[in-house]
Amino acid sequence: MEISVEQIKKLRDATGSGVLDVKEALQNAEGDFDKAVDFLRQKGLAKAAKRSDRDASEGIIELYSHGDGRVGVMVEINCETDFVARSDEFRKFVHEIALQIAAAAPKWIKEDQIPEAVIEHEKEIARTRYQEEGKPDNIIDRILEGMVDKFKAENCLLLQEYIRDEELIIQELLHEKISSIGENIVIRRFERWERGETID
Repeated sequence: MEISVEQIKKLRDATGSGVLDVKEALQNAEGDFDKAVDFLRQKGLAKAAKRSDRDASEGIIELYSHGDGRVGVMVEINCETDFVARSDEFRKFVHEIALQIAAAAPKWIKEDQIPEAVIEHEKEIARTRYQEEGKPDNIIDRILEGMVDKFKAENCLLLQEYIRDEELIIQELLHEKISSIGENIVIRRFERWERGETID
């Protein structure tokens, strides 16, 4: 099937992938744009998995102030080389993550960082509420599973829906960026402050 320059440009603009990858995706998807995007995402996941054990000690710390100083974010994101750390693509990605943190207020980067005591506390509050509503225990257990998944998705940065595209979670956005840049990228740590909040 003949793939047009316009199709390649449209898919490149949408995904940030290289010309050869975009062309391969479009040919694989027989010109179907959505299928080509899915193909590139899957390829990105595979590439990201291969690079995940490579050392990432370069990168930048982004400072971002939102809402006329109402919210402040500091985030450190690492890559493998200083060359990539200085690139526009990497810096734009870091800025997007800072925006995400400002807007969506995650508490952790990934789910294994959530203390078990926090999960148990959330479950206990919900269990008490559902018991007071008279729901049977076996139903409550199923509800709690879904509630824990939702809690993680709302509070873990990598599991949150990307604020610019609800079809994408941050983990997928990260994998796409690893694939297009060609280096391992690690969201190392962040802090988020909101004016007027108390400091524990």
